[in-house]
Amino acid sequence: MYDILQGLRVVEAASFVAGPSSGLYLQQYGAEVIRLDPVTGPPDHRRWPLSVGGDSLFWEGLNKGKKSIAVDLSRPEGRELAAAVITAPGENAGLFVTNTPASGVFAHERLARLRPDLVSVRVMGWGDGTSAVDYTVNPAFGVPLMTGPADSDEPVNHVLPAWDLLAGSYAAFILLAAERRRRQTGAGAEVRLALSDIAATTLANLGQVAEVAAGGDRPRVGNALFGAFGRDFVCRDGRRIMVVAITPRQWANLVGALGIEAAVGALEERLGTSFARDEGQRFTHRAPLFAIVQQAIGQDTFEGIAAALDAKGVCWSPYRTLRQAFHEDPLFQKAYGLFEAITHPGGGHYATPGAAGRLEGLPRGRPTLAPRFGAHTDEVLSNLLGLPAAEISRLHTAGLIAGPRP
Repeated sequence: MYDILQGLRVVEAASFVAGPSSGLYLQQYGAEVIRLDPVTGPPDHRRWPLSVGGDSLFWEGLNKGKKSIAVDLSRPEGRELAAAVITAPGENAGLFVTNTPASGVFAHERLARLRPDLVSVRVMGWGDGTSAVDYTVNPAFGVPLMTGPADSDEPVNHVLPAWDLLAGSYAAFILLAAERRRRQTGAGAEVRLALSDIAATTLANLGQVAEVAAGGDRPRVGNALFGAFGRDFVCRDGRRIMVVAITPRQWANLVGALGIEAAVGALEERLGTSFARDEGQRFTHRAPLFAIVQQAIGQDTFEGIAAALDAKGVCWSPYRTLRQAFHEDPLFQKAYGLFEAITHPGGGHYATPGAAGRLEGLPRGRPTLAPRFGAHTDEVLSNLLGLPAAEISRLHTAGLIAGPRP
């Protein structure tokens, strides 16, 4: 938690990954982020994984440090109230992140009538407004057919929602960029950011669209790293490790750590190539290289191989479960300052991260907590819109707003 965005106010009407992660990143660097939730609860409020008490650990993780107001968006008066919150005055306000339909309740043109300099970032599925999530965008672009066993025709879905996460980061970036433009010109903006566009441009930026345009298509290569040297290998005791050598230094470190100079040199001489100079040659001739490396790794235990690889600075990692990583890897330890064990509103007490980027010379600050939805309804309506206590009480009685629920 840092304060470099202190004073910036962002309203978020979004669920699941992309929109909430955008708001989370902004909050972790000091922005005030107000979640606009329906009185019945946001659709991801009970999303798995769940705590023992039934609280969504997913929701707690993506909404740390935000405020939440609960409004009945099914009624006109509730929608007017929500619009007033989104467009409330302030030089550092009028910033909105959402994944609601472009022509729906929170259409930019409707809100801009109340605040012409409004900046909206709208996360979408497909660019034309068609519904999509990470797990439907991926197969549409062929990603599940790039991974998995080389001899299989079955698609392999990814567990990491890459496009959602990239979209969340991009949404935070473009919101700040549009806010900077507004400071210079006074103009508001609506940015529409589709998961499909993030996927398409990312694949193109990585050269894969050009690869297809040239007549190729990314083949399946199992666990091998495409275009360079990398794969999983098995130690003598059955432990499996991932080894990667992309740069010349990484390749030299690996060859030296395993003592395979003679075998690699003989292969280079036979093929008339240099693996040290050309990473592509390591990929082209991966089969004999994999055999040499596997023979060397398979002769020693995990502990012995780990020591040899670490001594030479090899790029490698053991395979393990997240549970194992949490208990074994210092990344999760308090000394790094990234995680701190805190108690959450749902009663869970567990290691919780702060901001990923470290601003050197500035204290990171403690990780923050996700609110119960509706926890800040009265506070926001009073402080932001200036509603008197009697009016807030009337709204509660009418069921137009709600306070925190267990």
